[in-house]
Amino acid sequence: MYRKSVDWLLFSKEQTRKSLDNSLYAVTAVNENQTVGMGRLIVDIVVHPTYQKKGIGTNITNMLVEYVKNRIPIGGSSSIQLIVEKGKEEFYEKMGFKRIPHDYCGSGMRKVIYR
Repeated sequence: MYRKSVDWLLFSKEQTRKSLDNSLYAVTAVNENQTVGMGRLIVDIVVHPTYQKKGIGTNITNMLVEYVKNRIPIGGSSSIQLIVEKGKEEFYEKMGFKRIPHDYCGSGMRKVIYR
């Protein structure tokens, strides 16, 4: 319902519930007992430089993609967004990731927070 209100691809209720239940952290905005917004955190992919170019990052990425793929209900879809370090774009493109912005997505955004 909320995805439709912002012209995002729609997911089944089952898929939405699973996604929310498996988020690292999620928050909702509520107005008069109605959810009017939400946000959630996901995880990182990182390999120590000594072990890069040995297939470890590829295996980790493939395992994460398979995890998501295996939980998509028949007829459903999902997407994985990531912020790629400069110079690492080709690594992810070889696995089917697309650079943004493109016809369906705006630019990736990043904010680094220090404490």
